Amino acid sequence: MTDVLGCLLAVKVHRANLHDTKTGIFPAIAAYRKYPSIQKFCGDKGYRGTFVNNLKSILALCVDISEKIIPEGWHLIPKRWIVERTFAWMNISRRLSKDYEILTSCAESIIKISNFHTLLKRL
Repeated sequence: MTDVLGCLLAVKVHRANLHDTKTGIFPAIAAYRKYPSIQKFCGDKGYRGTFVNNLKSILALCVDISEKIIPEGWHLIPKRWIVERTFAWMNISRRLSKDYEILTSCAESIIKISNFHTLLKRL
């Protein structure tokens, strides 16, 4: 989970055989507990269904699902590329460019360290 500037709010790394729509609620809950002023989450069409229903029932919040990019050409859709931009910043870290970590908790820690590094470079 990131804010609109691409700063990390919460991180959850899970096994590859678990779908993000089912496990996406865990970082959402963590982000909401840490920042209770959150009023809405944004996501792409992959988060329709289970994630939206879980968010409504557990946190009583809604999800703004971004629309599909129009096939006639590329059009900027507000807030759609924020998470992808954050992933690009993290890929600068060599440790995150490959799957070196065995434990998911270690991977989460390395992601946080990479994000701290990005934030410190902005100062």
